[in-house]
Amino acid sequence: IEMAGDSRFPDVDTDGSEKNEETEIVVNVGGVRQVFYGDNLNQYPETRLAELINCLSGGYDSIFSLCDDYDPGKREFYFDRDPDAFKCIIDVYYFGEIHMKKGICPICFKNEMEFWKVDLKFLDDCCKTHLSEKKEELEEIARRVQLILDDLGVDASESRWKRCQKYIWKFLEKPESSYPARVIAVLSFLFILISSVVMCVGTIPDLQVVDAEGNRMEHPTLDSIETACIGWFTVEYVLRLISSPNKLYFALSFMNIVDVLAILPFYVSLTLTHLGAKLMELSNVQQAVQALRIMRIARIFKLARHSSGLQTLTYALKRSFKELGLLLMYLAVGIFVFSALGYTMEQSHPETLFKSIPQSFWWAIITMTTVGYGDIYPKTTLGKLNAAISFLCGVIAIALPIHPIINNFVRYYNKQRVLETAAKHELELMELNSAEGKAASSRSEIEDLAREGNEGPFYSSRLKVSHSDTFIHLMSEEKHYRTRLQSCK
Repeated sequence: IEMAGDSRFPDVDTDGSEKNEETEIVVNVGGVRQVFYGDNLNQYPETRLAELINCLSGGYDSIFSLCDDYDPGKREFYFDRDPDAFKCIIDVYYFGEIHMKKGICPICFKNEMEFWKVDLKFLDDCCKTHLSEKKEELEEIARRVQLILDDLGVDASESRWKRCQKYIWKFLEKPESSYPARVIAVLSFLFILISSVVMCVGTIPDLQVVDAEGNRMEHPTLDSIETACIGWFTVEYVLRLISSPNKLYFALSFMNIVDVLAILPFYVSLTLTHLGAKLMELSNVQQAVQALRIMRIARIFKLARHSSGLQTLTYALKRSFKELGLLLMYLAVGIFVFSALGYTMEQSHPETLFKSIPQSFWWAIITMTTVGYGDIYPKTTLGKLNAAISFLCGVIAIALPIHPIINNFVRYYNKQRVLETAAKHELELMELNSAEGKAASSRSEIEDLAREGNEGPFYSSRLKVSHSDTFIHLMSEEKHYRTRLQSCK
């Protein structure tokens, strides 16, 4: 039915902009009614609400291309959208910017802004931060799902060597992939512990032996155990390097650099022992070997590879640089002030232990950090008062950043658990779709999701293949509007 000349649209004037300025429209969003005037809406003519002013002259086809339903008697437009998000979005017509209310999903809010045709540039910076965080979470979920799919999938077109590389990589890097992989991970963990224990036990004088020149050295049995551990670490590193899909990234990774630092001193010491004597004095060779053997302590950091708790703690410290920097600055100021005061106040005592301000730095450090070795201590009344104040200030300084650091740790730990659960949930849904013959399409959509990157992979309407509450489904391009006339049929 063509309604272009219908008398029920008395205010429609196709070429009268002044009348549009005075037009009043009523919008019902999820049961919440709002009244708008043309002078406000026309500030942003490309938005959906502004288009409602000029849609009346186009009849029902034009009206229902913009709204879900329309009541000609009340001149009221109906939208089946989120009313809470709508209340935030209409602020752009009055204040020129938009703020999200607490409790609204950032991705859903972004979808609502797209529906109402409001540009994201009107969203305040503080709210864009929440949107970016949610985007990163969904990208991380997509990455995890893609990695799992890559592990499960077998490409028949790949060569035998490529398939062998994938198998070795999963075998050494992903203990959860199979039972033998878990056994290898446990053995690697045990070798790290054994190597660390041997390094400590080898320094006990009763377990050392004396060589022909009268120098103490580690017991040959401990040397054999150390050699076996280094052999295991070497084979493990070489296999992981060979099977790595990105060898440059593998070589520059922090944990892999730690692995090299744990292995390299053994071979350098072995080389210096057998060849260094010809190039330099024997004493210099022994000193170099001892210095390199101290670097074996780096292998203890290999435990972080097998401990998610240590990895979470490392991340929490990275995110807490600001708090840690504030702590160090506060302590540095306190150390300088209290060491100078302590030196000045203790000069009147004949047996003073504060010989200079730089020497007093050590006293201020162990006092403010509540260690208190007692090797340097004040002897005057004013010096003791200064020490008491520095002690109290140190307690306050150390306690202040603890809470933010703990919060960062808990937040990251919980986030990793949520992301892991979400990735498993996506895989379960894909298995259900696979039972219906949709497994191939589900995998292709996840691959598209991983490739789109910063362009917003989670905004793609293709994700409707996976009915997950992790991803936000968008309206498809084919919109089906249910008019009041159709409802009556």
